[in-house]
Amino acid sequence: MKQDLHPEYHPVAFQDMTTGTRFITRSTAKSAKVEQIDGVDHFIISMGVTSDSHPFFTGQKQFVDTAGRIDKFQKRFGSSVRRTGKPKLKA
Repeated sequence: MKQDLHPEYHPVAFQDMTTGTRFITRSTAKSAKVEQIDGVDHFIISMGVTSDSHPFFTGQKQFVDTAGRIDKFQKRFGSSVRRTGKPKLKA
């Protein structure tokens, strides 16, 4: 087996910046900030968005202004562009 082929894994805690939740795992990533958790030194890596704060995982919905988008489209391409119904399937 070849020596020094695999990267070194370190104990790492990925921390959500908005909620403060930590995900303790192992990774090849390092950081300057080290903290002792349960007697083991972990590199602390701050993340902007994790599954704890992402709207998809939390169930929070964002308001989408569809009426404003339709108005922008009409202004840009004119009122000649109209939405048609579903295409009819030929049997």
